[in-house]
Amino acid sequence: MGRWRNGFGTLVVHGHGGTKATVPLEIATSYRARAKGLLGRDGLEGAILLSPANGIHTFRMRIPIDVAYLDRRLTVIAVRTMRPGRLGRPRLRSRHVLEAEAGAMATWGMKASTRVTIEVE
Repeated sequence: MGRWRNGFGTLVVHGHGGTKATVPLEIATSYRARAKGLLGRDGLEGAILLSPANGIHTFRMRIPIDVAYLDRRLTVIAVRTMRPGRLGRPRLRSRHVLEAEAGAMATWGMKASTRVTIEVE
């Protein structure tokens, strides 16, 4: 866990009550890939994982996004929706950050205490 490389995979959201959502995932682990994140994009199918990361910003972003902070066990600490031009508060226990288009995480059933797994292609 946590030893990924830049690339693609699948995010599996293990919802409460046994539900499961699978989502296309982009993985950004290098400094350059994490710094770029969703900057300059008009949308995203699925999610992007920034690792390691404990906070983000939405300066120069074109769209509002959902942000999920994950601990080292890939349990969601918090989920926030952020408009462009904002600075997110770093989370002390966060080791990874997931970003998606605003509203997407609610449809996947992602909220605090949700567990996720990452399947690498």
